[in-house]
Amino acid sequence: MTIDAHQHFWDPQRGDYGWLTPELGGLYRRFGPADLSPLMASAGVEASILVQAAPSEAETDYLLDLAAQTSWVLGVVGWVDFDRADIVQRIAERAREPLLVGVRPMLQDLSDPDWILAASRSPSLQALADHGLVFDALIRPRHLAAIAEVARRHPSLSIVIDHAAKPVISGKPPAEWTRDMMLAGARPNIACKVSGLLTEAPPGATAALLEPHLDVLIAAFGADRLVFGSDWPVVTQAAAYDTWIGIVRSWLAALGPEAEPGVMGLNARRIYLSRNRP
Repeated sequence: MTIDAHQHFWDPQRGDYGWLTPELGGLYRRFGPADLSPLMASAGVEASILVQAAPSEAETDYLLDLAAQTSWVLGVVGWVDFDRADIVQRIAERAREPLLVGVRPMLQDLSDPDWILAASRSPSLQALADHGLVFDALIRPRHLAAIAEVARRHPSLSIVIDHAAKPVISGKPPAEWTRDMMLAGARPNIACKVSGLLTEAPPGATAALLEPHLDVLIAAFGADRLVFGSDWPVVTQAAAYDTWIGIVRSWLAALGPEAEPGVMGLNARRIYLSRNRP
């Protein structure tokens, strides 16, 4: 089964997307299952993981409701407030939702790159691990060292780096990003999404520009810890849904026949859907 492990639904009228403004043009409208379903069918994608785009539990509920009504949405990566006094209890409560497979605190928007390393966050992170929930790390390259340290402190926590930490793509892969991705990849409980790179690249970027960055990911994580994601509808700012899938599939084909099944589905199923839940 081919799984898109990173896609979004949203409705600006809900009012909790601080980043989603009319200035974003075509992204500033409701996107739901009926918009994505034909694109998936055309590209041969059979299922997805739905990911939050607003820092509110109200949106987590909104996404869980949509997932319950959409047979091909296999799970939801939601949001919880890590600053709640009762956050450990809240994670335990949320983990009872059968479709909730992970949480994402949107670290890229925080000014302190070491926010997640505060001692007060440790019980929350351990609670995620204890309840079989994945920690999706929406980060920039400056956060990679902190994520590697989280993985060291919490070896039972499954961490997935979103969008390869959003490196600047303009030529040769940045040396610091390459170094820090290799360090993150050395932690066996960190995986990485092959997603979001087109929107970090110049307009009209070709596969030839992107492939050296993809090669860093395979070197750091191997084919068993990379997970395909479209980042739809954000990807439409740069290219069509099937264009990004085509780039990834062509790159995987050059790696050999053993790479595609894992990256395009099996790894997502193992990481998000096969975790032990108390």
